[in-house]
Amino acid sequence: MKSFRTEFESPFVEKDIIELERKIRLFKEGEIDEERFRSLRLARGVYGQRQQGVQMIRIKIPYGRLTSKKLYKIADVSDTYSTGRLHITTRQDIQIHYVSLDHTPQLWAELEKEEVTLREACGNTVRNVTASELAGIDTDEVFDVSPYADTLFRYFLRNPICQEMGRKFKIAFSGSEKDDALTFMHDLGFIAKVNEEDEHGFKVLLAGGLGSQPREADVVYEFLPAERIIPFTAAVLRIFDRHGERVRRLKARLKFLINEIGLEAFLAEVEKEEKALPDKVYPIDYKETTYVLSEAILPTNVTVDSFFSQWKKLNCIPQKQKGLFAVGLKIKLGDFYTNQARVLADLAAKYASGELRLTLRQNLIIPFVKEALLPLFYQELKALGLADIGFNSTTDITACPGTDTCNLGIASSTGIAAELERVLEEEYPHFVENKEVLIKISGCMNACGQHNMAHIGFQGMTIKVDKFTAPALQVLIGGGTLGGGKGRFSDKVIKIPSKRGPQALRLILDDFEREANGEDFLGYYDAKGSTYFYELLKPLTDTSNLQPEDFIDWGNEEVYKKEIGVGECAGVVIDLVSTLLYESEEKLTWSKEADLEGRFADAIYHAYNVFISAAKALLTATKAKINSQASIVSAFDEYFGSESSLYLGAPFSEIVYEMREQEPSASFAKAYIAKASDFQEKALTYHNSKLNENNN
Repeated sequence: MKSFRTEFESPFVEKDIIELERKIRLFKEGEIDEERFRSLRLARGVYGQRQQGVQMIRIKIPYGRLTSKKLYKIADVSDTYSTGRLHITTRQDIQIHYVSLDHTPQLWAELEKEEVTLREACGNTVRNVTASELAGIDTDEVFDVSPYADTLFRYFLRNPICQEMGRKFKIAFSGSEKDDALTFMHDLGFIAKVNEEDEHGFKVLLAGGLGSQPREADVVYEFLPAERIIPFTAAVLRIFDRHGERVRRLKARLKFLINEIGLEAFLAEVEKEEKALPDKVYPIDYKETTYVLSEAILPTNVTVDSFFSQWKKLNCIPQKQKGLFAVGLKIKLGDFYTNQARVLADLAAKYASGELRLTLRQNLIIPFVKEALLPLFYQELKALGLADIGFNSTTDITACPGTDTCNLGIASSTGIAAELERVLEEEYPHFVENKEVLIKISGCMNACGQHNMAHIGFQGMTIKVDKFTAPALQVLIGGGTLGGGKGRFSDKVIKIPSKRGPQALRLILDDFEREANGEDFLGYYDAKGSTYFYELLKPLTDTSNLQPEDFIDWGNEEVYKKEIGVGECAGVVIDLVSTLLYESEEKLTWSKEADLEGRFADAIYHAYNVFISAAKALLTATKAKINSQASIVSAFDEYFGSESSLYLGAPFSEIVYEMREQEPSASFAKAYIAKASDFQEKALTYHNSKLNENNN
């Protein structure tokens, strides 16, 4: 059983790029409003930047796996269209900044030559599918999860059910119960398991998330056979698409829908959706990670210094493949440059297997390195400035871009992160061997830096002092991954001026070393309690003695000024009548195209969205509650049920919801599309008649 979808089918890719180019032109000519255009470009990885007139481009790297050729191409594109800086995200993507909007179609076309995509890297879509960074090589894994992550990624790319949801949707795969992919904080998480018959399957977790109101995911299956993960995901997405919030953006994630209607009710809806799915089961071909090792031998001119043995101990990970290592590179704050990228690509191609991996901690791994070649890697990485010890340690701080480039950034996360790393390296060098205490920083409450699941977290904020505003940090303590799909979120302890962040870290670490009595950090924190840490840090809150430099954020030279733009990390809500009717017409075209190509389930779902867009357009002039697709359907019957010119022969809800009662057959697709087309035409006629009435 094979889906029509593959990641890079030329007709789909070509159509995407041509469409982006056309929409950019229409936008500049004033034919498409800014709101609609924003939604369109976000779904194509083009994200507005804090700096006016330029874009951030997010490049989707499924489960973080790159080839040397792909990294070469990304480096070339960055040099041509951007600044040569590459940024690794906490979702195993690569971002480049300061790109002209006009250049984005060409940039995308260049990337596709090496099968690299921007599609659905941003916006209200299924975001990059992440996975254990050591998938296929981990000594502890149950099995290699990457084939499953890859298949799920391909299946839902461009899938109509997840193109314009109320909010983004995040999926992760962990290879074992240690849960190194952090499934507990995802909308959907899968942890590898085998049953008594040695069949592959997954523990399934649902509705986790971070943000201002973090939620630990619920375990909904202790074991779901691998062939059922795609149908289950499809049903979850359909219910989320239909019932998810679409007006109150801060309440639009899956976790809020589950909180509102209850897990049991949500799963009941998921079960009802099975009949409408194109695939009741979806077998996934499983193959262990394959690799072809270079035959290169250690050159004679390799020299190492006294730090090599410590680097090997702390940065090189023994693989389950005997005699092979994964070399971990500590990429400070996730930033590296194209000249470094090309050398790394060369090293992987010439001396390993031609593969590199991006990690959830914003680092890089080069796997399949023979032990004899580790001195060569050390020598080359040291020359690049990438041989710092402490990969995935306390000294390896995670941070989002913050006010450097993000519209939503409140304070500089990268600036304080760089300073805290300096403090650790100079004053606490022994923490380079500690992989248990993790420090994470976000520039705002949205938690892109995952600050609220860290042992020690910092969140960018502000603090008022008389008539002035200073950058500040919320200090959070006590989060972490517990394994088995369990995690804990850190407590908000206290808010302090940002320039006192280093002192806060010193106080916490000094107290930990003095008072832990052999406990790990979480045990030590629980024993002391949040009030203890509030009192410990309280002296840092005194703002009566702030100095002029306290009003200048880390990494900046000018006095701090709070500037927050329009957030784009999940798109926007569009309510313009003309735009919605335009959307319905466009979706009708997609529906008819899918029908002609024999993609009946997709054709039906596009037609369903024709009903939704056209109905929402007419409802915008009413006082109806239209914060979800389901509410649009019910409200239309209430407000327009007696309007004969819009009647389809049965109540609107009955017509629309035929799509969940019927198998996605050719005959039903044609009948359903015909009804959607009829309704779209009636809605347009009705709207035009009202305009004429108002104009006369």
